[in-house]
Amino acid sequence: MRLRTPLAVLGAAVLVLAGPPLLSTGSESGAGTQIPGLRFMVPNTPGGGYDITARTAAKNAEDAGLTHDIEVFNLPGAGGTVGLSRLVSEHGNGKLAMSMGLGVVGAARSNHAPKTLADTTPIARLTEEQDVVVVAKNSPYRTIDELITAWKESPGKIPVGGGSSPGGPDHLAPMLMAQAAGISPRSVNYIPFDGGGELLASILGNKVGFGVSGVGEYLDQIRAGELRVLAVTGPERVDELEDAPTLKESGYDVDFTNWRGIVAPPGLTDAERNKLTRLVEELHDSPEWKKSLEQNGWDDAFLTGAEFGSFLEVQDQRVVSVLKELGL
Repeated sequence: MRLRTPLAVLGAAVLVLAGPPLLSTGSESGAGTQIPGLRFMVPNTPGGGYDITARTAAKNAEDAGLTHDIEVFNLPGAGGTVGLSRLVSEHGNGKLAMSMGLGVVGAARSNHAPKTLADTTPIARLTEEQDVVVVAKNSPYRTIDELITAWKESPGKIPVGGGSSPGGPDHLAPMLMAQAAGISPRSVNYIPFDGGGELLASILGNKVGFGVSGVGEYLDQIRAGELRVLAVTGPERVDELEDAPTLKESGYDVDFTNWRGIVAPPGLTDAERNKLTRLVEELHDSPEWKKSLEQNGWDDAFLTGAEFGSFLEVQDQRVVSVLKELGL
């Protein structure tokens, strides 16, 4: 995640990984990308960002002829750390990968998880995207200024929902919004959901005053008129949402983006790690994936191997730093 605000921080790029394993040609031990029996874990509920990106990637890989029969499955819980624990326990399993992102980084910290991303094998960061500030179509708030004005009057009475645990992107973005608007982050009534799918029902049902989630998760609902987008959190307007202003141009000094990627269990052989990496590289270069990036409002943020591992270390340090700066 890239967080630019008076406070600092979290770099980014949406990693989504493409799900399940993408494959190409070649024997399992050879130089190709075929990984028979490859499974792709989504550590939150269906309909969330990790889920959408994983299933999109799986379909793209199959449509591009890179692989076949990839199994995508959900193992939600504790902001993604249940899935993370499962992944780490699969030591040496070269046929398992997990979709993840900044939310898992934050959840591992806020939940004091016994296993962290440092215990995994980093494969790739794929994407970056902005968050959107959204309300239901019948919400009284029609602009970001109307929302902020009401929020400042009674911050605790207007709950904000997000699809990540404290420390994740959907938590940090509204906290940064609050700080930029002169609201104490400690007074914000943040309600975490286990992914954007669960959050959506609460927004549509007006159980939260507003929600914050990734662009790609709610584009369909925004286009259908079920959700009203009030602002985007990044540095520029989103092509698919040209009428939605950035927070910065609305007078709130926030520049924030989320990222997603893919990790694998620890203990892989060099050949297994390289094959997974090649598979993701083939997916990244495919026209099918490029089209999906455009359709979902995802920015290409490709990064693999050791560089991605270093990025994960920096993200963990920055999550801690930002939470401290916010007084959380």
